[in-house]
Amino acid sequence: MKAEPPVPKEELRRVALETMAAARFPMFASVDHDQPRLRPVSPVKTEEFTVFVASMRNSGKTGELELNNKVELCYLSEGHDQVRITGAAELVTDPIIRQRIWDENPLLRAFLKSIDNPEFMLYKVKPQRVRFMREWALEYQEVPL
Repeated sequence: MKAEPPVPKEELRRVALETMAAARFPMFASVDHDQPRLRPVSPVKTEEFTVFVASMRNSGKTGELELNNKVELCYLSEGHDQVRITGAAELVTDPIIRQRIWDENPLLRAFLKSIDNPEFMLYKVKPQRVRFMREWALEYQEVPL
């Protein structure tokens, strides 16, 4: 397979966002003491490269993030293009943001029944680095934030 040419810098941000929209369900990496943990997630909201992820208070992910909030999300499109978002997961406690996301997510409402459910945890992954790679390109391109 021949390596793909890099995406022109002026198109990189758009192409990375399109890849995320097409992939929809990224893999979420966190750390459990000294062991990496990876799982698919369904973001409840995405604003450019900032991704909101819901969790349950009793989930392993929540415990991991309490000890180490460094995470990475990897979106993989059907064509095997990748977007990797490296950042920190912050617990969202702002009632306005929580309410807005709650109102926009019928699945969240159906599963948790009440925004006041003590199991409802909401995390905001703030990007510190975003990289994009076309299938077979073999090199990541840094996406400007």
